[in-house]
Amino acid sequence: MTPESQETNKRKEADDSVDLSLIKSLLDSEGDTRGSLISLLQGTQSIYSYLPANALRLIAERTGISLSTIYSVATFYSQFRLEPAGKYTVRVCHGTACHVQNANAVTIALCDTLGVTDGGTTEDRLFTLEVVACLGCCSLAPVIMIGDMTYGNLTPNEAVRVIKSIRRREGALK
Repeated sequence: MTPESQETNKRKEADDSVDLSLIKSLLDSEGDTRGSLISLLQGTQSIYSYLPANALRLIAERTGISLSTIYSVATFYSQFRLEPAGKYTVRVCHGTACHVQNANAVTIALCDTLGVTDGGTTEDRLFTLEVVACLGCCSLAPVIMIGDMTYGNLTPNEAVRVIKSIRRREGALK
């Protein structure tokens, strides 16, 4: 079995375990028209932290919008995720100030430590890594944000220490 087919199987298993009853009230309250698609997708993602395939199929059934149209909308807007996100989203700023202060090295260290690339989620679903244009913390460059916590003036090693600290706190690192 190829790594791609293994990943597809994992995604299908995760989607099959999604409780669709959680979005039934959303579908009832948002209506079932074409004009409600964005709000349905936003509400669905708010519930599951991503857009599960079986939830998209249910939206298609209820609204009469083709599944391909729904996927076109979901993949067009960067706010939507088709993959489960981690418990913690690690945002690495690559704005001008951070770039000049070596954000690339911080990103490489985080990619190596987490075993993912930009947009990826760790196998244990603890972390999702996102490279962002700017976090608005230029005086702290380079900076990462995890949840609502900002970590600034980082070296690659310090960024890795932050991740290890969270892993330890979560019991995922001895």
